[in-house]
Amino acid sequence: MRAAIAFGSLVLSGALFGQSFDVASIKPSPRQVGRDANNQVSITPSGFTGRNVTLKRLVVQAYGLQPYQIFGGPNWLDGAEYDVDAKADGPLTKERLAAMLRTLLAERFHLAVHHDARELRVYELVADKGGPKIHPVQESAAPGAQSGAAGPRHFHGDLQQFANLLSIQLSIPVMDDPGRPSIASGPPVPVVDKTGLQGIFDLNVEIRPETGVDKYTLWQRVLQEQLGLRLESRKDKVDVLVVDGAQRIPTAN
Repeated sequence: MRAAIAFGSLVLSGALFGQSFDVASIKPSPRQVGRDANNQVSITPSGFTGRNVTLKRLVVQAYGLQPYQIFGGPNWLDGAEYDVDAKADGPLTKERLAAMLRTLLAERFHLAVHHDARELRVYELVADKGGPKIHPVQESAAPGAQSGAAGPRHFHGDLQQFANLLSIQLSIPVMDDPGRPSIASGPPVPVVDKTGLQGIFDLNVEIRPETGVDKYTLWQRVLQEQLGLRLESRKDKVDVLVVDGAQRIPTAN
């Protein structure tokens, strides 16, 4: 069983010739803001804008992947920040936008990549024995999530986006001091949506940190009791994208 999408044939440069933006600018960000504030992306019907985005974030966007599927590359791949403005002369499909972004990265960063499959430990988000307690809604707002240190948390989006949020949540260490919030640390374990549930969901969950209780235990309880879902640990073959090389300073606009 595959936990992610397959790429098909070998990718050497990421470029799809003949697919380019009419106007495209990539420049190093004048001010580096760091991981807590970077990777701000906005997608419009005819283009793509990013502020303080890393090349890794751009690769994720261009190839329709999750960050855990990106391997290799230079040590600045997830650190150096760029401002990107790319526009076409008309509306773009999601697939065409991604193809044009792949071309842009190959041209400006000389990005070279190939696909591979690696065995990774993952959590699968699945329906609990009694069945899911959630239902899709009509999409009325941009996907996203809001959460506080305690109390209700609201999420709006599809379940893979929810799984991505869980991946980060599960990397938060055990709370030692109730008055001091814990911060995610270390590489998160991928969470893959295997529920089979399609659509956009509005989820409200009640989760309260408990001293000495790890986030996996807390979230497993919340998922089962409130959402009718659960996490299962697996080792699985995951399709990944390996970055063979890239140039830190993009070529002139």
